[in-house]
Amino acid sequence: MTNLGFRILSRTERPDAVLLEQFRNVVTPHISDNLNRIHAISSALRPYHKEGRLVGAALTVKTRPGDNLMVHKAIDLAEPGDVIVVDAGGDVTNSIVGEIMLRLAQKKGIAGFIIDGAIRDTGAFANDTFPVYARGITHRGPYKDGPGEINVPVSIGGMVIHPGDILVGDEDGLAVVPLGEAKDVLKLVLEQQVRERDILQSIEDGTVNRDWVDQTLRQKGCELD
Repeated sequence: MTNLGFRILSRTERPDAVLLEQFRNVVTPHISDNLNRIHAISSALRPYHKEGRLVGAALTVKTRPGDNLMVHKAIDLAEPGDVIVVDAGGDVTNSIVGEIMLRLAQKKGIAGFIIDGAIRDTGAFANDTFPVYARGITHRGPYKDGPGEINVPVSIGGMVIHPGDILVGDEDGLAVVPLGEAKDVLKLVLEQQVRERDILQSIEDGTVNRDWVDQTLRQKGCELD
């Protein structure tokens, strides 16, 4: 009989290292643009690390607010390049991770934390380049009783994330790339990079064409002199 609330499932798919590395050179606005701006995690989750980009494969954890038993287990199960993504209900009463878990994750080669909940020992994160995004801070420690589940779909800041999805985080926030669409999205993003480089160059050399602004205004019925 399935023990709902205490389940550790197998992750059936995971992006390869080459694909993940290609996402390391793209920015979240370009990812968002090419996913029609609906695959972003809420800006309520913000970075607490000193610097550095987050790129990795989702290892998901769903836990009751303030409990990190299954987050500890996820660290033990994680592969290098994984991002541990924790749905803790957005509650910030108790912390989910702190410095000890930071050091454990670094030792395992984990790529970062995304915590829809609170963290503590923020000085350790603030002085480190290990990526961590969280909803808030509290000095109150976690419980370690469960329930919780690993490798199930989770909702983080309004965005559903599946095990194996690609997470990218930078100074503009967090974007989610569904694994099944990753190669197509990457192709579109790289094409946008080229287009925007051309636009920036045209600004620099004075050849930029701004006719589209007035054309759009006229289409909207705006009278122009």
